[in-house]
Amino acid sequence: QNSSEMPETITSRDAARFPIVASCTLLGLYLFFKIFSQEYINLLLSMYFFVLGILALSHTISPMMNRFFPANFPNKQYQLLFTQGSGESKEEIVNYEFDTKDLVCLALSSVVGVWYLLRKHWIANNLFGLAFSLNGVELLHLNNVSTGCILLGGLFIYDVFWVFGTNVMVTVAKSFEAPIKLVFPQDLLEKGLEADNFAMLGLGDIVIPDLRSLGSAPFLYSLKKNTHTYFYTSFVAYIFGLGLTIFIMHIFKHAQPALLYLVPACIGFPLLVALAKGEVTEMFSYESSAEILPHTPRLTHFPTVSGSPASLADSMQQKLSCPRRRRQQSPSAM
Repeated sequence: QNSSEMPETITSRDAARFPIVASCTLLGLYLFFKIFSQEYINLLLSMYFFVLGILALSHTISPMMNRFFPANFPNKQYQLLFTQGSGESKEEIVNYEFDTKDLVCLALSSVVGVWYLLRKHWIANNLFGLAFSLNGVELLHLNNVSTGCILLGGLFIYDVFWVFGTNVMVTVAKSFEAPIKLVFPQDLLEKGLEADNFAMLGLGDIVIPDLRSLGSAPFLYSLKKNTHTYFYTSFVAYIFGLGLTIFIMHIFKHAQPALLYLVPACIGFPLLVALAKGEVTEMFSYESSAEILPHTPRLTHFPTVSGSPASLADSMQQKLSCPRRRRQQSPSAM
């Protein structure tokens, strides 16, 4: 049921408020680490992200794992239902449907979770981080280009201020032992898998630019035009911006706000292409609120069924065998 929910659309107001909320959260975490014991905070956060990471990773690998199950795999269906109240006032709190394949994916993800909890290994951290990023891009959606520009513009100022203006961002990133960042071992060739000198990339630097290229109007606008021009342009722009970030970081030997380079690239490259094609006005006026991302199948209604499979098949066959009777129904009855 969770996988069939519509992606949450970010409005212009949400985009404008996001940097303010993110700043308050970041400053709150910084004060927590300054006031309270870092060890206990990270223990609490580790347990929290342990559970979230397992669920996110299981959801991410499930489509890929389905290819490895044989056709005769005994796949049973399960439902986890938790309600509140009774009678007519009964309200569903949790209604989660899953099958045996989902349980296998959950078990595999739990192994990674235990590995992360016990060792805090960088590979386990990156697996969870990538799962969080993919789920974030899938669940969030920008319905127009203007909203994406507002969001990226606000986070551009947010990232530059908290990295260059203060030591808050770097302190939290180094103190926060949770898979909220991808880490890249710089001494991998020397120490192998036991590397301990890392470069970091926050998940926000992955999800936010990707929302604009994958989960937003430019991508859907490209599909409307039967082309992937803007998607490939955003993809190249992200690689360019990230490469420039790494280059500047090596030159100045100082932490760099990735959005300082990603935002101009991810906005500027598609805008230049739109200018060259004469589609700037059309692209900025394009709204995709009524559309669904085409790569994810969505269900908007869950019918309630009862009875054996044989009886259900018979009833469906009877309905299919008499289409004329259905057409003669009045509009009100339909």
